[in-house]
Amino acid sequence: MKSILVTGSEGFLGRNLCVALCRCDGIKVLRFDLQNTLKELEQQVAQADFIFHLAGVNRPKDEKEFSEGNTDLTRLLCGFAGKHNSRAPVLFSSSTQAESQNAYGRSKRAAEDALIDYSRQSGVPVLVYRFPNLFGKWSRPNYNSAVSTFCYNVTHDLPIQVNDPAHTVTFAYVDDVVDECLKQMRRSGEIDAKQYRYEVTETYSVSLGRLAGLLKAFRTVREGGPMPDLSDPFTKKLYATFLSYYDTAAFAYPAKMNTDNRGWLFELIKSEQFGQIFVSQTHPGITRGNHGHNTKVEKFCVIQGRGAIRFRHVMTNEIFICEVSGENIQIVDIPPGYTHSIENVGGTEMITLFWANEIFNPVKPDTYYAPVLEDGR
Repeated sequence: MKSILVTGSEGFLGRNLCVALCRCDGIKVLRFDLQNTLKELEQQVAQADFIFHLAGVNRPKDEKEFSEGNTDLTRLLCGFAGKHNSRAPVLFSSSTQAESQNAYGRSKRAAEDALIDYSRQSGVPVLVYRFPNLFGKWSRPNYNSAVSTFCYNVTHDLPIQVNDPAHTVTFAYVDDVVDECLKQMRRSGEIDAKQYRYEVTETYSVSLGRLAGLLKAFRTVREGGPMPDLSDPFTKKLYATFLSYYDTAAFAYPAKMNTDNRGWLFELIKSEQFGQIFVSQTHPGITRGNHGHNTKVEKFCVIQGRGAIRFRHVMTNEIFICEVSGENIQIVDIPPGYTHSIENVGGTEMITLFWANEIFNPVKPDTYYAPVLEDGR
């Protein structure tokens, strides 16, 4: 059993890291935060096999708290480690602000220097990461970053203010940083004690204007708008972060139902990249479709009731029938070149999932009416 110390365990990065560590076999997590005493910190340092030093102060009421919470605490940690002959590597969460001359940056740089001096004297590896702005779940709005503030405001129907849309900020995603931390912990026996500076490799430089635009677009998804391109890694991670800011009471939202004499239909999700998914309820004896496409393709999946999906080749007029039911779920491809329909042939309501590879465009629908059978089925 290895003991892993996380200082700043109640902070944004600390909470995410502690959750990940608790999933690891053979790990005992030691936590240090504001509620703990320096005596407890000394005892934890003496026990630790690896130390994640994430504790720090970035928004104090008084500037002297920068030195106390960043520089002085780090020096104390180094002193405790030396006193107990600790061989635990120390991974330090510094900041890109350490390159600046403001009070916060100076306190972080002094903390880095204390750790590097400790490493040179003891031979214990120290890993200094100057993290950029972090974003992800559990980040505090109006405290940690613009991402958390913007996410909170958009999910709570509050305005967001962007003074300079062109201003670019470099971000790292908290789960990528956690993965980097775990990687270093697992290779602790191979760390070069003469290397001190490390970087996270996955970062994203994003303008505040683009950030705000993406978040506003995420909000419209619930109103029938298209999903932004989730093949973009930053957009994918930002969308996951965005959803984490909804209150539990807002997890569920109403579907926009389109109802007629056939039953109902609603769009589940749509995207310019993967098309759209929609769901329908069809009454017994009712037929939907009787149209074809030149290029558009679809998939049908009956998940309740019984249906008959009929195809007619537009050149040969050959007819093919695919019987489907919710008791034996199948996914049916709808290729171009066939007019097709789906009929509820059971005695109960039929529920069907549909996927189309493109969003319906009324200006260029690529959908033409053509009955499969002479009787309109």
